Amino acid sequence: MVISSPLPKAASRAVRVGALAAAAATASAGVAFGYGLAQTTRFVLREESLALLPPGSESIKVLHISDIHMVPRQELKRRWLHSLADLKPDFVVNTGDNLGHPKGLDPLLEALGPLMAFPGAFVPGSNCYFAPRPKNPLRYLANRADTPRNSPKHQLPWEQMHRGFGAGGWINLTNRNHSLAVRGTRLDLTGVDDPHLGLERFAGWPAGSSTSSAAPHLRIALTHAPYQRVLDAFTAADTDLVLAGHTHGGQVCLPGYGALVTNCDLPTWRASGLNRWDFQDKSTELNVSAGIGTSRFAPVRIACPPEAVLLTLTARG
Repeated sequence: MVISSPLPKAASRAVRVGALAAAAATASAGVAFGYGLAQTTRFVLREESLALLPPGSESIKVLHISDIHMVPRQELKRRWLHSLADLKPDFVVNTGDNLGHPKGLDPLLEALGPLMAFPGAFVPGSNCYFAPRPKNPLRYLANRADTPRNSPKHQLPWEQMHRGFGAGGWINLTNRNHSLAVRGTRLDLTGVDDPHLGLERFAGWPAGSSTSSAAPHLRIALTHAPYQRVLDAFTAADTDLVLAGHTHGGQVCLPGYGALVTNCDLPTWRASGLNRWDFQDKSTELNVSAGIGTSRFAPVRIACPPEAVLLTLTARG
């Protein structure tokens, strides 16, 4: 018969210390998750001002929303989206990833109903087409911007969503362009399908008349994912302003450092905010929204609150 001997005292202490360390790490992870979960509903409005309009133009308020990832019963998100209508924007831009659940369409359209009282335009993201699925978070933190593998069984009701947006008066800029007047200024708009899925096809600018380029106007380009190839193409085409989403602002940021990833080839210091994009001898203003929601399988935000962006466009001096 073999009788097991007790662990030596030193080994026993090591086991206890290891167990305590593991418990502390688990508790810390739980606290971090709880904090990150709470931050997903700490909605903020970021306000920016840009002097881009032709001299003498009236100011235009553009509300930029992105990455709603709507899931049923997200009451706080619904109420906050409703409240954005109080800003009375002149134009609303939606840069995709609207759905987070196969049953998210009706809650989404209800939440956006008050905003569809205003003129707007939209482009889709991958989570307009396909539902999110569980992923290894370490794969995301490695910043692997590989193309999602999707199938018809994960398809979302994007066609009905586009019809709903269209019924509300919003312009579909999926590989299309359009021109309209807002507060006396002609806005030339162009947009692309989601570059994260490799679906983008730049349609250029509205043709207009032979003298349209000489008339006062502003060129605005929309994309969901701000891949460098898309930003370069927009910049080369003399875009004045690019609006994008997709990055979630990094979603997990370190204070004093910023975003760890962007989920595309955009540098992490550009993960959210307003800055300039340069290509060859041209440049354009670029606004990347940190977005409003998250995947329901990764419902946390750390040092990166959900946001909408109100851009006030003013006349150049």
